[in-house]
Formats: sequence, C-alpha cells, structure tokens
Amino acid sequence: MPKEITTLVTFFGATGDLAKRKLFPSVYNLYKKGFLQEHFAIIGTSRQEMTTEEFQTFVSDSIKEFMQEDADADFIRHFDYEKADITVAADYAPLKAKIEKLDQEFALNGNRIFYMSIAPRFFGTVAKYLKSEELLSTNGEFNRLMIEKPFGVSFETAEKLQNELSDAFSEDQVYRIDHYLGKEMVQNIATLRFGNPIFNNAWNKDYIDNIQVTLSETLGVEDRAGYYDTAGALRDMIQNHTMQVVGWLAMDEPTEWTDTAIREAKNKAFNALKIYTPEEVAENFVRGQYGPDAANTQNGYLQEKDVPADSQNNTYVAGKLEFATDRWNGVPFYIRSGKRLAAKTTRIDVVFKQDANIFNNTQPLEKNVLSIIVDPEGKIEYSIIAKDTTPEFKTRPITLEWKVSADDKAQTPEPYERMIHDTMDGNGSNFADWNGVAVAWKFVDAIQSAWDATHQEFPNYVSGSMGPVAADELLARDGHKWVYEG
Repeated sequence: MPKEITTLVTFFGATGDLAKRKLFPSVYNLYKKGFLQEHFAIIGTSRQEMTTEEFQTFVSDSIKEFMQEDADADFIRHFDYEKADITVAADYAPLKAKIEKLDQEFALNGNRIFYMSIAPRFFGTVAKYLKSEELLSTNGEFNRLMIEKPFGVSFETAEKLQNELSDAFSEDQVYRIDHYLGKEMVQNIATLRFGNPIFNNAWNKDYIDNIQVTLSETLGVEDRAGYYDTAGALRDMIQNHTMQVVGWLAMDEPTEWTDTAIREAKNKAFNALKIYTPEEVAENFVRGQYGPDAANTQNGYLQEKDVPADSQNNTYVAGKLEFATDRWNGVPFYIRSGKRLAAKTTRIDVVFKQDANIFNNTQPLEKNVLSIIVDPEGKIEYSIIAKDTTPEFKTRPITLEWKVSADDKAQTPEPYERMIHDTMDGNGSNFADWNGVAVAWKFVDAIQSAWDATHQEFPNYVSGSMGPVAADELLARDGHKWVYEG
C-alpha cells in the first residue's frame, strides 16, 4: 500500500475547465491508488454561487465524464466549496475558516497546498492575500503553491511576479507547473542517460554530433487568436516546454537523485546558455507563419478569425542553442515547434558522431541516432549500423525499438496526476524553478526583440509541411539535417 499523504488542497478556479478535465480526475486517481485515504480534504473556490452539495455533484460528474466511472462516495465527502472573489481581502476570512474546520475534521496537521488554476494576472494577488489574511499554516509541515503557466510574458513581467510571490512564499514552496515535465517519456530521458553506461559515458561533445527537439502540431490557431497572436510559438512553446525538455538533455549528472541536486545540475546548464545578439538571432533562428494548405482547403494564419491582417506573429520557430560548458562546447541543440505542420509529435533525436567507414572508404556510415518519442505514442528507437545480407560485405542501418505497452499505459499517471502527487510529496524535480524560468525568458526576449525590429514576409510555409525551407537550411549550413521529416 502506498504511503498515505496528509494534506488539504485549495483549488482556486475550481469550477473551470482545467479543474473539470484534469485536476479532479487526477485527485481521484491518487485516491484510488491509496495515496489519499482518510486524511485529506479538497476545497474549491471561485466567484460562482454554489453550495458544497452542488460542488460535490460537479466533481462527481467531472470524474464520470472523463474517467467513465462514478466517484466513490467516501471520496466525494472530502470536498467542500467556498465562494470568493480573490481580489477582495475580506473574502479570504470565510475561506480561512473553512480550511481550519476541515483541518480539524480530517486531522490534516496544518499541511496546505494552494493550486492557482486562475488567470496569471491574479497569481501575485492571491499569494499576497494568502499571507496577509493568514491562510498559511504556522504549525504544519508545509505550505505549497502550485502555479499554472504562463509565468509572465517576458523576463520583466516574470521577475515582477517572482518578487510578488517571494513576499509570501520561499522558492522551495513554489511549484511552477509545466505538464510536459510530467510526461512519462520526458521522465525517461534521465533514466536512459544515467541508467545506461553506453549513453551516460557518451553524452558529451566527444560522441554527440547534435541534439534535436521537435514539438509539432497539426492544428492551427483555432479559436485562440486573442492569446496566440501576442504569444506565438516562441512564447507559447519554446520558453517553457521546449526549454524544460532541453534542461534534462543538457544537464550534468546530479550529485544525488534529489530535487535540489537535480535543479542545481539543470541550472548549471541553463546558466551556460548563450544569449544571442540581434545579429546572432538572424543567424541562428528562423520564424515562420503558416499559409493555406496545398489544396487551399485550410486558411492561412492571416485569414484566421481575429488575426490582424498584417500580423507578424510567429506560428513556427526553429533555432540553434549553444551551451558554453566542457560537456557541450561546439555541439548544437536544434529546436523547433510550430502549428499546422505535417504531423503531431513531440520527440528528441540524439545524433551521434560516426567514425570513418573501414568497410568502404567511399561510402560514409550513417550516424547512430537515439530517438525518444514522447507523443503521440511512447517509444524509444536506436538506429545503429549492422551488416547487410548481400554477398558483398556491406552495411545498413537497423533500428532497435521499444514501445510502451498497453499495460504500461494503463498504469502510467497522467501528467497532472503526477504533478499533484509530487507537490503533495514535496518533490520539486519535475517543476521549473525561478532560475530556469528567468534564463529561458532572457533567451526568448532577445529573440523576440530582434524579430520585433525587422519585418518578415509571411506566410512562408504551407500548412501540412514541416515548416519553412529556411529551417532546413539552418541545419544544412552546419552539415546536418532534421532526423524527423514528418
């Protein structure tokens, strides 16, 4: 039986779509698996008028809708509701009273988690009132704050938010969610690296030619133009998801397997990331915007609803990252992410250097490639060189492959389930810390600033392709090519 976790979680924005689709089903999974038993309580709060009984029905219905099963009645009795306007200090008093009541009822020992499933502009406000209105426990083991992305829209805004949070919470109490870090195959990066000497000993500039990270989507902007036209792929996908995945790839082996040591190792890599000048941005980064598809059945970005006709927003980004460390000096990390591409996938391709071909001096050997496919299916591929079956002594590439089984999938926690459990358990390994967030914003801000100062002719790639030709040329200048071609 798993170790029981004792805690109270207050969900701000508890009647929203995220809570309904992800958060409450995730909490129920933790209950079914035994992590939550008797000593837990959940408080939902929002501006919506709702009784506790109505909220319990809302939670039960959300579990049935997304898990196709009825919630256990004993589970539902741990839920309570308190209407509150999070911008009004006085509304925190009844919330405090309810927290203290449930703490006594379920013997929660003052252990408290506050989950912000709300608009980012309110993060600092809620943190301030949690402290000033004394909702933070003074006699429990922990107070923890869970925050959804985006954490700011630039380094300046992120730093302002960080300062606001720091007035109420210490860094080790803040859990910044990036659900990509909760994906099972992203977590496999560390196991593959540090659990296998063949990779661990070769994970450096002496053996690795380049590393590629691809996060591609087939959908367009859909109905999100209001947000997306101010964010683009650069802020929406590169600053957070992509950079956090790169952190696992670029870090040194931690001194021990603890969240503190893992973050130290990641930050050493992040702090060695080269921040580009405008001239270097032009040399190392490509931006794109999708046009109609080849059959002209899909709109281009500029024809999408609520998109300005002269928008310079990027729906595609490709670029090269450089780390000034002994491990990675001279090894390019290529990243790309975009909308309306040929396939939906998240994958990492590690391309190894290849020695001269002793079997045929006129024919170079193909390079070994380790591929970690995160989505749409969990898979690991390792492309190596073997003998062909022809009478002549020739070589051919073969691929060793492992896929996540159906049984493994059934047992694998969803990212939000893992994130909520890790926070309850006090494990910050799979959350972004302030240093990593700050470096990512400084890096992205330099790129966005350079792009804002120049005009790009759009559209420059066809919907259904893998992006602009310039993205292929970026790698070709270094003698490389994208492993994944869609």
